[in-house]
Parts: sequence; structure tokens; C-alpha cells
Amino acid sequence: MAEVEIAPTLGSELKDGFKPAIAWVASGIAWLDDIQSFYRERSAIEKEYSAKLNALAKKYFEKKTRKSASLSVGDTPTMTPGSLESASLTTWTTHLTTLEARADEHERYGNDLISKVAEPIKQMATRFEDLRKRHAEYAEKLERERDSSYADLRKMKGKYDAACQEVESKRKKTESSFDKAKAQSSFQQQLLDMNNVKNTYLIAINVTNKQKEKYYHEYLPEVMDSLQDLSEFRTIKLNGLWTLASTLEAGMLQQSSGQIDHLSQEITRNQPHLDSMMYIGHNMGGFQEPADRVFEPSPVWHDEGTMMVDEAAKVYLRNLLNKSKSQLGELRREADKKRREVEAMKRVKQNIRNGTEQKDEVAVVSQVFSMQEDLHQVDRKRLTAEVETSTITSAVGDVTLGAKNHNFKSQTFKIPTNCDLCSERIWGLSAKGFDCRDCGYTCHSKCEMKVPAECPGEQSKEERKKLKQERQGAANSLLKPTGAPPEHVAELPTLSRSDTVTSGRSGYAASSQRSMTGPLSPADETPPEVPSATRPPIAAAPSVAKKNRVIAPPPTAYVSELPGSSPNGSSPASASELKGKMLYTFEAGAPGELSVSEGRDLAVLEPDTGSGWVKVRAGYKEGLVPASYVEVSAAAPPPAPPVAIAPQHTGQSTYSNSGSSIGTAGKKKGPAVAPRRGAKKLRYAEALYEYAAQSDAEHSMAEGERFVLIKEDPGDGWAEVEKGGVTKSVPASYIQVV
Repeated sequence: MAEVEIAPTLGSELKDGFKPAIAWVASGIAWLDDIQSFYRERSAIEKEYSAKLNALAKKYFEKKTRKSASLSVGDTPTMTPGSLESASLTTWTTHLTTLEARADEHERYGNDLISKVAEPIKQMATRFEDLRKRHAEYAEKLERERDSSYADLRKMKGKYDAACQEVESKRKKTESSFDKAKAQSSFQQQLLDMNNVKNTYLIAINVTNKQKEKYYHEYLPEVMDSLQDLSEFRTIKLNGLWTLASTLEAGMLQQSSGQIDHLSQEITRNQPHLDSMMYIGHNMGGFQEPADRVFEPSPVWHDEGTMMVDEAAKVYLRNLLNKSKSQLGELRREADKKRREVEAMKRVKQNIRNGTEQKDEVAVVSQVFSMQEDLHQVDRKRLTAEVETSTITSAVGDVTLGAKNHNFKSQTFKIPTNCDLCSERIWGLSAKGFDCRDCGYTCHSKCEMKVPAECPGEQSKEERKKLKQERQGAANSLLKPTGAPPEHVAELPTLSRSDTVTSGRSGYAASSQRSMTGPLSPADETPPEVPSATRPPIAAAPSVAKKNRVIAPPPTAYVSELPGSSPNGSSPASASELKGKMLYTFEAGAPGELSVSEGRDLAVLEPDTGSGWVKVRAGYKEGLVPASYVEVSAAAPPPAPPVAIAPQHTGQSTYSNSGSSIGTAGKKKGPAVAPRRGAKKLRYAEALYEYAAQSDAEHSMAEGERFVLIKEDPGDGWAEVEKGGVTKSVPASYIQVV
């Protein structure tokens, strides 16, 4: 048989075929039990002489036939072997054939078989099985580490999603919080934390992908190559014992020396790698490496898979890069040292096989395997530090150059101390922190990676106090709002009290300082339909600074006065009494309310205090009407009737106490009626952009149109609003709460 120049290996050819390969090796080791059983049984038959010897050879021919495929190509080959047998099995066939011609064995040869062949094979099988189990356990450990890396990545993804959710929550709080400055500062701080978590998540993705690559191209192939080496080592040992048995036969049976020589030649031809080559050839399949992990944006914070490189993020990345670079050199030296130790032990193993050293090869192989495990642990840490370093430097460069890092030491603060970064107390459950040995900078443990590398060096006690005051002042200044949102957050228009429907003075009053040039036609009230292709995407609507308001036309006709009342509802009121006019017809729906027609002049007895209702007198009747239906003016009549701004046509609210606010044909319909005094106040939403409904479950919107807000965005990007008495969904990014 021709010599093979470069023998293929299991790790380079089969990649992820570890489980069938280790089953194949287990079959080979279990086969040793058959062989040593053969020699034990043959020893017994040797005493019964040649009559039993032929029966034994026939028996093991049958056993070989049953196990031929499994021992040659494994239990699950991708290509059936047909009538082919492995080199070891071919040698075994020659051995049995020779046995059939040797029928004159005697008891001494049988005793030699027990002491010199069967017992060593049994011991060898036990030790090889222990090594095989070590390989299986280590492969399972590698797989758990791979799965653990994926699980850690999922946890980091969860942290990133939670950070995004917290950013969104704090952004919403900035709209409703009483302390705008503090809420804005909290939002900005949380946004910085989210960016740091995102960067950590991106780094973890690269680390996981690199670990996955190492698993499939280095770690697992190394184990499989070691497994192949174990199988070939078993073959070498088996060949030695077979040769010993043949030598015993040759010395004992000189008359059959020709047959024994032939058997010895066949054993010599059984090269250790031939069985492996046959197994590889019949088990090669299509290996497809799993795809690399990629950045997955959070469902509540739409973002891109790029590193954040603003100044705040660079501070965190600089600290992380400094930590990784400081560890990298030591890890590389330790990995190189352990790798040299492994190579030295492998040379010892090779010397044992070459016969130049007399040591227990099984013990040496076990030691090599243990050293490779230690090397693997160090190499994983080195790889993590290298990927972190390369990822950060490729994004922002080597930001550690010129940095003046603080000489931090871990500290448990027993007295209340303020963090120089966030100005919060380092006390109680968060008493763990750090302080700089040189300048006295103090910070929480959670703030360590966010501290800028700006250590002024060793300072005196007085200088430290001065620096402490300056740092606390700088930290407290962060609580003040910056006045501008982040670049990737759409700026919302500012709101004032006069923009709301239920303001102290009606949003439709002439005093609201809204200039009008004249009434709009009905066609102007409804914005034209815009094709869906021109609408901005729901996920990220553009920033809008101003919105066009739609103006309701002024009343065109006035209803005649009730009998007994003075014209236009005039009454002997004092000169300072507030006057008003009904913008829309309102019909009372509950006790205490007053039905008033459109255009009717009123006397405002009690202005709106925030409940959405005003008490008025129309003629001789008094009662409550919605504040949004009344235009309040001064006591002296203006030279010309004012033109009021009406809210968008939203239909009757499901929260209204009046069921008669929907006008009949030809009659204008007023805005949603505010709740009664003492009832829960309504919340309104205003459309920032135009939107056309895509299904029956959605509302169409015109820019500036108002709705009653039923349910805010729960996290799926949609909010529920009421329009025309019907509740449907609209994109949450297309509206703002007013």
C-alpha cells in the first residue's frame, strides 16, 4: 500500500462531527474487550487443542462480520462502505485465517496468551476508555461554554433592551414631570448609560462571534485531533500486543513459522492513520458554519448597529480599552508560556513512541490533555481582551494615548460621600465605590467606567478639597437642562398653557394672541390626502418645529333670543363682567348644564378653573357649558367680532357627560365636551404629522388634529385615541400628548 505524505485529520476534515467520531473511537476501545476475550477463550481452547481451535476461529469470523461496518466507518456513515474493510480489520482477517491452520497449540502457549496478551489488553482498554471519557467531558464543556457565550449575549441584549426601555420611560417623564430640569438630566444620564450598554452589547457580539469561530476552527478540531490520536495510539498498542502474540506463536510453533511471518507482515502494514482515513472518507458531509451574530435593535428604541463615539461614550470606551490593554500583555505571555509547555510535553510523547524515552505514554497523554485545558482557559481570556481592544480602536482609535488615568482603589465608604461624577451619595446599599489615591476623586462602582481620564496627579489636602468643590459644582450643573435634545431624538414643539383645551381661559379666546386673516372655507378644514409613499416612517418621524392649525369658521347665523330676554342676551350686569359668545351649539345632557345655541352672547359668571366647564348666564338662565364652546371677551364690545380657533373635528367623546353634542345635518359640531367638575380630566393628543390609516383598526390623521388619548404606547409603537366616538390606533411617534 502506498505511503500517504500528509494524513488528513478528523478536526480539519469533519469539523462538527465530534459525536459520531467519539462513538467510533468508543467502538474501537470496546473492540479491545472482544480481542482480549478472544485471547482468553483461545487460551482455554489451546488446552483442548486443535479440535476447539477451528471452532474459535469460525466464531470470531462471524463477530468480525457483524462489526465490520461499525469498526470501519462508524455507525452512521454518509457513504456506505460496501464490501470494504478497514486496514485493522483486514489484518484481523489474516490473523484468523492463520489461526485456522494452527491446530497443534498446547497449554504453555495458552498460559502465555493470558499473562502477556489478554491482561495487558484489558488494562489498556480501561485506560483508553478513561481518556475517551475525558475527551467527551471536555467536548461537552466546550459546548457549554459556547452556549454560555450565546446566553450571555442574550442577557446583554436583554440589558440593552431594558436600558432602551428606561430611556423611553425617562423621556416620557420629561414631558410630564414637575421638575423639568431634573427629569431632563435624568433622561440625559439614562441616555448615556444606554449608549454604554449598547457599546458593551456590540463588543459582546464580536466576542461571541470570535469565540464561536475559535470553537469551530480551533477548540473542537483540537479535541477531535486528540481523539484521532487516541484511536491511532490504541491501534499502535494493539499492533504491539498482536505482534507479541505472533512472536509467542512463532517460538512455540516452528512448523508454522511461515504462516506467522505472513501474519506479522500484515500487522506491520496496518498503519495507524489508515483506519482514520477510511472513516473520514465515508463520513465527509456538508458542513455549514453557523452565521455570525449581528446587532439586533431594541423594539422600543430604534437604533443602528454602530458604535457610539460621542464624548461621553469615548470616556467609557477609553476606560474599557485601558483595562483590556493592561490585561492583554499578561494574558499573551501566559498563553505563550502554556503553549510552549504543551509543545514540550507533546515532544515527550513522540519520543516515547519513537522509543527514545521510557515513560508511561498514557500518563503523558493525560498530562498533555490537562495542560491543553489550562491553555484553553487563558486563551479565551486573551481572545476576549484582543477583540475588545480591536473593536474599540477601530471605532474611535487608541483613545488611551495621552490619557491621565485615575489611580483608583476599591473603597467602602463608612460616612456619606458624594460621587464626583453623578453627585449622588455613596452611602447605604451603594456604599461600595472607588477613590483615587492621587487626587481623591470619589465615585460609585457603577460610575467607575464613566469617569474621564483627567487625573491632575498627586494633590495636597487643600488642593483635594478645592478639586472636590469644583467637581461637585460640575456634577450639579448636569442637573440643568441642556436646552437641546440629543441628535438622534426628534425635537418636540414646546407647549404652553394656552395650547390646551381646558386652560384657565379658553384656548379659543381672542386674548390667546392668535392672529387670523379670516375664516377658512370648509375645504380648508380638511387637509388633502397624501399618498402613503410620501409619509414619514412610523419608527422615526422627522422633527417638526411648527404645525399648521386648522381654524373653524365663525358662526354665520344667530338664534333668536328667548322670550323675555333682552337682545343678544344683554343683562344689567356690571361693566366689569366678562362677556362671551357661544362658538357652537350645546345641548344640556345633565342637571346643572345649560343649552345654548351657536352665536349666543353670554355673561361669564364663573370662569374655567381647570375642570373644562364655565358657568354662564344666557338671558335669564344660568348653567354650565363647556369652556371650549365659549369665546371669552372683555366687558366692552370689540369693534369687530373676533375669529376664534376651534379644535379639530374629533367627534363626540366617550368620556363626555352629554350625549347630544353631535350636530344634525347642516349644523356645526363642537369639540369634545370636557368632563364634569371633580371627574377625571381628559388627556388629549395632537397629530404631529399626516397619516393615512392602513386598516380598519387605525385612524387617519391630519397634521395638528386633536384627539382624546385613551391609551399611551405600551411598547409596540402604537397608541389608542378616540375620534368621532370611535377608539382606534395611531402611530405613537406621530402624536404628542398635550
